[in-house]
Amino acid sequence: MAVDRLPPLNAVRAFEAAARLGSYVAASQALHVTQPAIGRHVKNLEDWLGVRLLERTSRGVTLTLQGAHYYQAASKSLQILADAGARLACRDAEHWLRILCVPAFASRWLTPRIEVFRALRPDLKIAIEPNASFTSVDHRQADLGIAYGLPGELSGVREVLIRPEVFAVCSPDYRAQLPGHLTLADLPSFKLIHVDDGTWWNSWFAANGLKVRVKADTSHMSNDIVLNLAQRGHGVALATEVLVQRELQKGSLVKCVDQAVALESYQALTPQVPSEGALCFIDWLGRSLRESFPRAAVERPAPFCLG
Repeated sequence: MAVDRLPPLNAVRAFEAAARLGSYVAASQALHVTQPAIGRHVKNLEDWLGVRLLERTSRGVTLTLQGAHYYQAASKSLQILADAGARLACRDAEHWLRILCVPAFASRWLTPRIEVFRALRPDLKIAIEPNASFTSVDHRQADLGIAYGLPGELSGVREVLIRPEVFAVCSPDYRAQLPGHLTLADLPSFKLIHVDDGTWWNSWFAANGLKVRVKADTSHMSNDIVLNLAQRGHGVALATEVLVQRELQKGSLVKCVDQAVALESYQALTPQVPSEGALCFIDWLGRSLRESFPRAAVERPAPFCLG
């Protein structure tokens, strides 16, 4: 079979879970993603196939006739993949550290520094999976997760790593097009780049004392995409020093206004019984972030030796 005829795997997993469990809510809990994410994946799969697979009801979801046929094939295929993975994992599971991580943190901060940790623990192999929507970590899915959110939004929080300030950035060329004396109140009238429906910008404005409501015309779902757009001169984005320290130093991004305020925090999530490797990594990660950003708000962890 040609690769371009294969459906998106995440969409198939979401559909299989929703069909098997009978609801988007149960599927979201089983796959550790949000309920809207399940709905988007199922819609993407239906669009890809060109058929209706599930019908929404007051009690959950039911399979259409075509959906029932597809569910049988999808379920068998996913089980084959799971069994093959389990056989491979049994041979070498103790050497792999599987990390779920919000995409921007993974690409902009963690990946460039991962060899520092590998030098400390050469016995561990590292697998980093960017994931923008997880809220907890199951041991079958990963050994730990690095998420960005507010207190109470995430489950299984092992440690609050760092709570950096959030500020507005843009490219030097875009800044040159803005008024020389730019104020916070001016920003809503310019092109704001969004990672959601406008909630993050509105929270930031409110935390800085500005009562205003903005709405997104496009939502990009990842801070990495948003910041790349800002670097290319497409508008103003919100960022933290953790994500744009290098770009600010090089001058490819500049701060638009002086206001900065801490909102969400980076948090390390683990399964109920974390592995020694996961605890080691969290300890290294927390110390590295505090050393790199000493002015950012953090919660001091209990010591755990890398030895």
